[in-house]
Amino acid sequence: VQLQASGGGLVQAGGSLRLSCAASGQIYSHYSLAWFRQAPGKEREFAAVIRWSDGDTGYADSVRGRFSISRDHAKSAVYLQMNSLKPEDTAVYYCAVSSRSGFSYVKSAYEYWGQGTLVTVSS
Repeated sequence: VQLQASGGGLVQAGGSLRLSCAASGQIYSHYSLAWFRQAPGKEREFAAVIRWSDGDTGYADSVRGRFSISRDHAKSAVYLQMNSLKPEDTAVYYCAVSSRSGFSYVKSAYEYWGQGTLVTVSS
């Protein structure tokens, strides 16, 4: 599986961005697709996850209620709609795929990673 993330940019606090991740290769129904993020000088952290088959989702507490993850089977894509952005959301955002059954919120469970897209939120 290869992943290509896009949609990052510079936005003011309170604004919105939509990230996209295009996947090539076979995505099986039990796979999970997730977004992680890595702020400067910090560890990469989980943001949101979606199960490919039924669209069940999970979110980190820091983004719940502001971010929404979705997927499009026809386009083999996953999206992250980010609203009410805060300066602390500034990070490189990575999409990732896990072939394990069940949700995982840890980066070690994800075998495939995109190249990352930078989101900068100004105050």
